[in-house]
Amino acid sequence: MKKILIIEDDSSIAELERDYMEINGFSVDIESAGDTGLRAALSADYDLIILDLMLPKIDGFEICRQLRTLKDIPILMVSARKEDIDKIRGLGLGADDYIIKPFSPGELVARVKAHLARYERLRGSTKPKNDEISIRGMHIDKTSHRVYINNVEVNLTAKEFDLLVLLGSNPNRVFSKTELFERIWGLDSLGDIATVTVHIGKLREKIELVPSNPQYIETIWGVGYRFKM
Repeated sequence: MKKILIIEDDSSIAELERDYMEINGFSVDIESAGDTGLRAALSADYDLIILDLMLPKIDGFEICRQLRTLKDIPILMVSARKEDIDKIRGLGLGADDYIIKPFSPGELVARVKAHLARYERLRGSTKPKNDEISIRGMHIDKTSHRVYINNVEVNLTAKEFDLLVLLGSNPNRVFSKTELFERIWGLDSLGDIATVTVHIGKLREKIELVPSNPQYIETIWGVGYRFKM
């Protein structure tokens, strides 16, 4: 259940907001002063904060400013003040939305749900991508820099591993020797692209059952190499 903190000094408004939130399946806490609201917001794990602008002790602007230094959860600022400068200031301090009173409880619930859904999408998009590649008995763990063939670990050098990850991350794509050299050794590297051929050969000896008849890294004559699916 998502937890929401309402920081609002008007008890009738706060209770109405709480009732609508609870009807829609949220758990709700209410704080009526800025100082206690800020302490609650910092000490507990809330999923979203509904923050009134005009509060005793500490106003909503200062609460928003302090919260944004430590938390990235959605903050919905509500106020009876319609001036653009207040809205601009609130959004500039990190509020995700600015809602002008009076508003319908249904609109508030809709905005809460929309911001929670957006936050979840953003969190999902910033999660680490899958750092493992598994293809036909080969398992590459990019985080630990380990490679297994049919559950048997294979020891690779750093460049061999980098080559395998690049090819394995782009199955069926053909890389020229020049492109592999630039991607693995760097554009400014000194050396001969023939080193690519040497490293591919050593890599095949370690990962292929029959290096002369490779099942993973295929030579595309006159072009380069590709990792077969």
